[in-house]
Parts: sequence; structure tokens; C-alpha cells
Amino acid sequence: MACGSGLFSASSPSCRSYSSMGLIGPRFRSYGRVLCRATDLDGAQRGVSSGESRVPRLVYQGCKLVGCGSAIPKLQISNDDLAKMVETSDDWIATRTGIRNRRILSGEESLTGLAVEAARKALDMAQVEPDDVDLVLLCTSSPEDLFGGATQVQKALGCRKSPLAYDITAACSGFVLGLVSAACHVRGGGFRNVLVIGADALSRFVDWTDRGVCILFGDAAGAVLVQACDSEEDGVFGFDLHSDGEGLRHLNASMRCDETNGPLGTNGSATGFPPKRAAYSPIQMNGKEVFRFAARTVPLSVETALEKAGISSSSIDWLLLHQANQRILDAVATRLELPPERVISNIAKYGNTSAASIPLALDEAVRGGKVLPGHIIATSGFGAGLTWGSAIIRWR
Repeated sequence: MACGSGLFSASSPSCRSYSSMGLIGPRFRSYGRVLCRATDLDGAQRGVSSGESRVPRLVYQGCKLVGCGSAIPKLQISNDDLAKMVETSDDWIATRTGIRNRRILSGEESLTGLAVEAARKALDMAQVEPDDVDLVLLCTSSPEDLFGGATQVQKALGCRKSPLAYDITAACSGFVLGLVSAACHVRGGGFRNVLVIGADALSRFVDWTDRGVCILFGDAAGAVLVQACDSEEDGVFGFDLHSDGEGLRHLNASMRCDETNGPLGTNGSATGFPPKRAAYSPIQMNGKEVFRFAARTVPLSVETALEKAGISSSSIDWLLLHQANQRILDAVATRLELPPERVISNIAKYGNTSAASIPLALDEAVRGGKVLPGHIIATSGFGAGLTWGSAIIRWR
């Protein structure tokens, strides 16, 4: 098992992480933030006398969420629609998952198109031009190209200065990992505007005859813009990240060889060459085990992130979890002693949209007037890998 600390660090510029226990005074006490250390090169070159301080100057760069956006496909598939395909019913699905509808890519729609639409909305809200974007992070497990989709999003947005763009593959935890990565890039790498996009089309990897899986997933995209700011405005606090490969057997979509694709010809070549063309199997999931995993790990992860941020659960304005199952949302809220009205949920409308679910729900809550500037949000993603992680953030 691997885990991520809730305190940011980086090597360039030199950074040192401090805990939230007030080790360096009250200004930095609350949230376990990164402290970037700028080395005094002039002092090093001229030499430091015995009477001068050898403690390096501390420079702290904050970051905050300043814009959000989302996009969904046009085609809506209801539980009643699925009941015509597999043995199920609206009541059976809603009772066990909280899901009533989901959106599915169709026709000329593409995942890249959804990601671009969500990103543009986030930029518009933040009043930032595409040319001012320094980095594009596309969190997805279903890109439309083997080599990833972030560069195509960058191209479609019209970012003419060729900013770095790359994919993060961590399934339903992807957006949280992208958010933490964006904060690290801003604090340790000098980036100013980072687009974090969660986008997935897992409907393309579903066996639509498997009623235990096909009822769960929908397609969507969501995005936020993370922007550098002064330390006093910092809006990304403690985090907690983990992975455990032992759990892969409970949730996966493994690569398999296409048995219908025969060899191109032997010509005396070694057995097994050329290799058969590969494809991915439909999503396989042990629902009971995944539910147990989430109910066990997510509350602990949120509590750990809160502790590292120096914030109590009573100070949370909103709990925003990956929208996998309404019963998981309820169980985590109960563990954290948060009332249902402080839990953001849109799973009934969209189902499980993987890496898109958190930014999609955030965007709806912001535009709907629920989430207001200054609100503290505890967010957590969990899923395939198995991976899980939490982050404590402040909206604007």
C-alpha cells in the first residue's frame, strides 16, 4: 500500500513541509501548507559572516479554486429504459444506489468535446483566457486515444503558448489526485493557472447485459481552474492519498487479446509473434466488496485530511464525495456527524461518472447558489486501483 502525505513539498524551488501544529508561528499554523524556500544566492556567493542569520528566507505561494464548469451528453437513459434491456426496475436500482438517470455519449458527441466544454466554462467563470493557462491536467481512464487526451483538449481550447498538458489515470479518484497535483505545480513549480478536468465515458466499457454494472455508470466532464494567490487567500488545505493494488480483483477492466484476430503469418517466426491485437474487457466489479472498501476507508481518509488541515468536521460547510452510491454518501456523512443537508449529491441525475463526478457536482452546486465563496468543502474520491484520496478545499 502506498499513501500520500497531506503536506506539500517540492524540490525546485527548495521546499520544506511543516505540520499544522504551529511549528513556525501562527501565520502558517492552520492548514499544513507548503512552504517554498528561496535560497539567498547572493549571500551564498559573498559568504555569510558569523553574525548573520543562516536561516533561509521563506516564500509561500498559495492557490485557490476560481472557476468551475461541466458538460453532459444529450442522451438520457432512465432506470425504466434499462429495465427493457436487463432484469431490473426503477425501484430496485434507486433503492440500492440512489440512481434514477444517467447521460450517455451518442452520435457525434465525444469525451474530448465534453472536456473542452467544461474547461471553457471554468475559464469563463474565472475570467482567464486560454493563452494564460500554464498547465492542463485531464483526469480520465477512458481517453479517446491510447496516448491520452489532454493535448487534444489543449489544442481545442486554443492555448497558443503550448502549455504542458498530460493525463492522470486514477479512475474515480482521478480528480482529487489532479487537484493535489495542480496545487503542487502551483506551489513548487511556479505555475499560475492550472486547468484540472475530470472526464470519463465508462459507458463504452460496460457490458449492457450485466445488470450489476450497467445500472451504475454515466458519462460527463467537469473542470476547475486552480490559480496562484497570496498565502492569505490559500484555498487548498490538507490532503490524504492512498492506493492498494490488492483490491484490483474487486474492480477492473483488464486488457485481453482479441481471439478473433489471427496471426498475420508465421514465415518461420517465433511462436506467439506477431502478438494478437489487444482490447479491454468490460468493467468487472464485486459491488459488495467495493461498498465495504469505500465505507471503511473514505471516512478515515476525510478525517485524516481534516486533521492535517487543522480543521474540525463541524467547520465543514459541504461534504462532496465521488458520486458512486447514495448509501456510501449517507454512511460517510453519518460517520462524520454531518447532516444530510450538508452533503452534495446529484447521483440521482447522472449516476457514477467516475473522475467527472466531483467537479460536475461542484459546478452544479456553485451555479445553483449552494456553494458560496469562502465555503469549506471536504471532498473525497475512491475507486479502481484501488485508489482513494481526500482534500480539504475552500471555494474561491
